[in-house]
Amino acid sequence: MRFARFEPLDGGRPRWAILEGEVLLELEGDPFSGHTATGRRHPLGAVRLVCPAAPSKIVALGTNFRDHALEMKKALPVEPKIFLKAPSALVGPDEAIRLPPVTGPFEHEAELGVVLGRRLCDASPEAARAAVLGYTCINDVTARALQRLDGVFARAKGFDTFAPLGPWIETDVDPGALVVEGWVNGERRQRGEMAQAIFPVPEALAFISRVMTLLPGDVVAMGTPAGVGPLEPGDRVEVRIQGVGVLSNPVERRVG
Repeated sequence: MRFARFEPLDGGRPRWAILEGEVLLELEGDPFSGHTATGRRHPLGAVRLVCPAAPSKIVALGTNFRDHALEMKKALPVEPKIFLKAPSALVGPDEAIRLPPVTGPFEHEAELGVVLGRRLCDASPEAARAAVLGYTCINDVTARALQRLDGVFARAKGFDTFAPLGPWIETDVDPGALVVEGWVNGERRQRGEMAQAIFPVPEALAFISRVMTLLPGDVVAMGTPAGVGPLEPGDRVEVRIQGVGVLSNPVERRVG
C-alpha cells in the first residue's frame, strides 16, 4: 500500500490518500490515527503531491555505510551514530532545495526514510519492526564546509529545504532488500544496498527508542552510501529506491 499526501492544484488543505496506479483514493483521517475512504478519486496528474510526513522529529544515522565511512575518512561506528534534523527543513517532491548564502559545497545524501506508525520506546528489534508504517525516500542535504567547521550537524543539515522527503510512503517492502541510489542531472552518483548497512532498520530503531521515544509519524533516515557530491543551482537531484519510489527536486539559490 502507498500512502500519499496531496493538495488540489487550485489550493486547499493537504489530504491523505492511498495511491493505486495513477489514481489517488482520498481518505478522511490519516495513516497514524485512523482513516476511512471518502469515495473521492483524483488522477495523479491533477493534484500536487506534498511531503508525506509531519514528524515531531527527524532522527538520522551518520556513517551507516562502510563505503561512505571510507570516503569521509571516518572510523566505523560500534553503535549507531544519531543526530537530529529539523522538521522545518522538510519539503516534498518537486519542491526546490534552496541553497543559502553561506560557504559551500552543498552535497546530496540519498537515504532510505523509515516512517513510524506507532509510539516506540525501549523497544526490541522485533517490536521496532512492527512499529514501522512504511518507507520513503529522503535527501539529507548538507552544507559540508559548515559541518566540518562546526563539528556538529545542526546548522549544516538544518537549513530550510534541506530535507526533501517523498514521494509517498510504501508499506509493503523488505527494507533489507532495497537499493538506494542518488542521481544528479540524469547521472547516477550513489548506489548502496541496505543489506550492507552497518545497522539495519530494526536494530537502529530499537537503539534510538532507548534514547528517545519515537512518535507516530516520526522519520528515521538510515544513512547514505558512498558517492555524495556537490549540488549547484540548476541541478535536479533524485533519490531512487526501487520498490519505494523516486524523489526528485530542483536546486536553486535562495534569494534574500
